[in-house]
Amino acid sequence: MQSALDTPLDIQKIRQDFPILDQQVNGRPLVYFDNAATNQKPLPVIHALTQYYEGYNANIHRGIHHLAEQATAAFEASRRAIQAFLNAKHWQEIIFTYGTTDGINLVAQSYGRHFLKEGDEIIISTMEHHSNIVPWQMLCEEKGCILKVIPVDDNGELLLDEYEKLLSDKTKFVSCVHVSNALGTINPVKTIIDKAHAVGAVVLIDGAQASSHLELDVQALDADFYVLSAHKLYGPTGMGVLYGKKAILDAMPPYRGGGEMIKEVTFAKTTYADLPYKFEAGTPNIADVVAVKTALEYMAGLGKEAIAAHETDLLHYATEQLVELDGLRIIGQAKQKIGVISFVMEGIHHQDIGVILDQQGIAVRTGHHCTMPLMQRFGIAGTTRASFAVYNTRDEVDRLIQGLRRVQKMML
Repeated sequence: MQSALDTPLDIQKIRQDFPILDQQVNGRPLVYFDNAATNQKPLPVIHALTQYYEGYNANIHRGIHHLAEQATAAFEASRRAIQAFLNAKHWQEIIFTYGTTDGINLVAQSYGRHFLKEGDEIIISTMEHHSNIVPWQMLCEEKGCILKVIPVDDNGELLLDEYEKLLSDKTKFVSCVHVSNALGTINPVKTIIDKAHAVGAVVLIDGAQASSHLELDVQALDADFYVLSAHKLYGPTGMGVLYGKKAILDAMPPYRGGGEMIKEVTFAKTTYADLPYKFEAGTPNIADVVAVKTALEYMAGLGKEAIAAHETDLLHYATEQLVELDGLRIIGQAKQKIGVISFVMEGIHHQDIGVILDQQGIAVRTGHHCTMPLMQRFGIAGTTRASFAVYNTRDEVDRLIQGLRRVQKMML
């Protein structure tokens, strides 16, 4: 049964692009609802990886032979593709990293260590992933900065009035998630950015969850930094992007030292390369960078708006059925959400739910989702999370509901 949504997407045809879905787990057809952790990869992306290794595997930028030039061209074509994807003004504003976590650490260790000082205040939110908490705590311990936190309400929405109260002339940096990986909440990041800029603060937005669901325009947002991961864009793992405004990146010192990020090295002094290369030390993750361009092209071929509409339909369809289950409570019911549903079931531990669903071939995520402070805010140890992608169907949602009924029958 395909979504009832009037959509141009042929979901069954799309599913054929994802060979991993055509398998059985514990004797049942796989239902993959762990997309917020990582989504599956279509054949064009898999082929892009193998084509690189089979056809033009070489180190980039340094060689003058044919394979090196081919690899370099493909690598830099991905940079231009990301620039267009984010609507960045300059290609030099696109820094390749090893993921969202690496990008946040780069900013904390380069910008933070260089520009922040004792007594400066950094603001994050209650719903941050640990990757957007721990680097700032480490920086605060080192520099004597003060960490402040935007609270959330019972629906899982940021309390913007409280955010405004935290802002002052001592606020020097704000780092906030665009979309919550645990709740699916879409945060009003444009408002957050504007209010931070009004007091002279610099802003980083964690776009790991937003990147495959929302249209992104870093110039319209006026974000100073924006970070994301390829593996949540139907691309490979181990590859990410840091966008930063050129003037800010120019002023930042390198994060790592080594080959590629230098102009000249002597034992007396080293001069650094221009953007973006001064932040890309060593041999990069070439194959995965090359393949992310293919992932972006795949999404563009389907249409990001159509993908989002399909996922929203699944979100509404699943929510309507889940709330009918006795003892089930959805955690996070923001007005603006992506296709993520976190829930708890009275009297049943989330890990038991995950194990029993896995026995039925249904993959969900259980635990605190690397958001322990957020779980503490709601007074729970963790949740069961179902998260949707373009290849999921209403039939699979029906199987989730049936599976949860079986959980209740077995455990209560």
